[in-house]
Amino acid sequence: MAGPTLQRRDVPPRVVWALEQSGVHPLLARLFAARGVRQTDELDDGLARLLPPSALLGAQAAARFLADALAARRRICVVADYDCDGATACAVALRGLAMLGAAPGTLCHVVPDRAVHGYGLTPAIVDLAMATRPDVLLTVDNGIASLAGVAHARALGIDVVVTDHHLPAKEQGDIVLPDATVIVNPNQPGCGFESKNLSGVGVMFYVLLALRGELRDRGVFTPEQQPRLDALLDLVALGTVADVVRLDANNRRLVAQGLKRIRAGRMQPGVAALFAASGRDATRACGFDFGFALGPRINAAGRLSDMSLGIECLLTDDPARATELAQQLDAINRERREVEAGMREQAEGMLEDLLAHADLAGGSPSALVIYDPDFHEGVVGIVASRLKDRLHRPTFVFAKGQDGLLKGSGRSIPGFHLRDALDLVSKRHPGVLKRFGGHAMAAGATLDEADFPTFERALRDVASEWLDAATLARTLLTDGPLNAEYFTAETVRALDAQVWGQAFDPPVFSDEVEVISQRLVGEKHLKLSVRHAGTVRDAIWFGHSDPVGERITLAYQLRLDEYNGRQRVQMIVEGVG
Repeated sequence: MAGPTLQRRDVPPRVVWALEQSGVHPLLARLFAARGVRQTDELDDGLARLLPPSALLGAQAAARFLADALAARRRICVVADYDCDGATACAVALRGLAMLGAAPGTLCHVVPDRAVHGYGLTPAIVDLAMATRPDVLLTVDNGIASLAGVAHARALGIDVVVTDHHLPAKEQGDIVLPDATVIVNPNQPGCGFESKNLSGVGVMFYVLLALRGELRDRGVFTPEQQPRLDALLDLVALGTVADVVRLDANNRRLVAQGLKRIRAGRMQPGVAALFAASGRDATRACGFDFGFALGPRINAAGRLSDMSLGIECLLTDDPARATELAQQLDAINRERREVEAGMREQAEGMLEDLLAHADLAGGSPSALVIYDPDFHEGVVGIVASRLKDRLHRPTFVFAKGQDGLLKGSGRSIPGFHLRDALDLVSKRHPGVLKRFGGHAMAAGATLDEADFPTFERALRDVASEWLDAATLARTLLTDGPLNAEYFTAETVRALDAQVWGQAFDPPVFSDEVEVISQRLVGEKHLKLSVRHAGTVRDAIWFGHSDPVGERITLAYQLRLDEYNGRQRVQMIVEGVG
C-alpha cells in the first residue's frame, strides 16, 4: 500500500493573532486554531465551564429516582461492560453512589464475560444479576440497545436505569428505545445536550452530578457539606480517553481536570498502581498514558480474562491490593500482546493472499472482512484496527465464540459510518446479522458461520457504494514546519500538558530533512539520523522497516527520550512525503 499524502492543516491567521493577544503561546495558538479553537474561553478547563447536567435528557429523572432509591435503601446492582470505559464507569457509579449516601450492603455489580454473555444487558446478564437480589439495575456504558434484557428485568419486577452513550437500536428503520424506568444518553432522540460525545463514564459522572444536586435540594446536605465528586475525575479522564470518543471542549475539560489531579497525586490507588505497573510517571501524566498504557492494561482483562479484576483494581482503597491487581493486569496485557502478534501475523498473511488475487481497481477491496476459527474473540478489535490502519479500508475481523456463532469487531475510516453500514446490510439481508451495534468508527456483529460469505459480500457492496476515491486516499494532516528553537524539552512538556486525542489530534509537524543514516532496530523499527535546520537529530519510525530516500519530507511528533538521566528530543515518525 502507498503511504499517506501529507496535507497541511488550515490555520486561520486572524484566529492565531487573537489567541496570541489573549496570552496563548504562539506555537499553541497555531495548533489550537488549526483544530477549530476560535476563542480563549474554549481553552478554559475549569469545572465551572462544564455543560450543566440539567441539559442532559433523563439526568434529572434519574437523579430523582436514585435519590428515592437511596432513601429507601433499595439494592442497586450496576451492570458494567468489559472495556475500560465500562470498568471506569462501574467504579465511578459505585464510588459516587457510596459518597452520596448509599447504605452499606446496598451496592453491587456484575460484568459480562465477553465470551460467555456477549455485550450489553442481555436476559442472561439479568439472570446473573438476580443472584444479588437487586431492586434496581443500573447499566453503565451499555443498555440503550438492550431491548430484550430490559424487558426481561421489568417482567421480573426490577427497575432499570440505563446510562449509555451508544446509538439506539433500529427496527424497520425507526429508532427503538428499551422500556427502561429512566434512560440517560446524549444520543437518544430529543436530547439537546450539546456534547454528543460523552463516554459511558462521562454519562455516569453527569448522573452523579444531577443526583448530588437533587440531594442538595432535598436538604440531605448543604453546598458546603456536599461530597466532592471531582475526586472521581481521574477515572472519568481515563475512561474518556481510552474509549477514543471525540474530545470536544466538554470532554477536554473532563480529561484536563482528571490529569491535573493525577499530576498532583490525587488519584485512586488503582490508578496510581497502574501508572507504576506500566512504568509511567504520574506526576507528568498525559492523555497518551491513558490511551497506550493504563487503558490497554484494563482492557486486557476483559479481552483475555475477567474484567472484574480491572474493576476491583479501580475500586480498592488498599494500595497493596491495588499494586497486586495492577501487576496481574500487566501480566495479562503481556499475554494479550503475544496473542495479538500471532493473530496479526496470520491476518496479514491472509491479507497478502487476498491482495495478490484481487482483481479490483487498485488491487484492494473496498472493505476487508477476515475470519479464522483459530482467532481469539477478545483480540479481534485490536487486529481489525491494525489492518484498517495498514489498508485504509473499513475492516471487520471475526472469531468463533463459545456458542459457535462468529463474533466480529470492526473499525472504520473517516467518511464511512460503520454502524449505519451494518444497519443497511441487515435490511438487505434479513437474518444474517444476529446482533450488531456500535457507532461510526467502531462496531460489533454476530452471525452464523454459514452466513460469513454473505456478510463479506454485503459489507463490500455497501463500501463500494459509499466510498469514493477521495475517501479511500490516505491523508495525514500535519501542522507544517517546526522552528528549530522549539526543539526543546520545554516545548515537549508544554505540548504534553495539553489534552490531545480523538478529533483533537496531537501535533504532527512536517519538515524537509536530509537522511544521514538509517538502520533497523529489532527488525521492526527504522532508526534515522537526519539533518534538520542545520542540526543532526534522532528519529525513529516504529513498525516500519523499509528504507527511505536521502531527502524526504518527514511527518513527526516530538517526544522526550530519557536514558541514564539525560533527556533529548526525539522525532517520532508518522509518515514521509
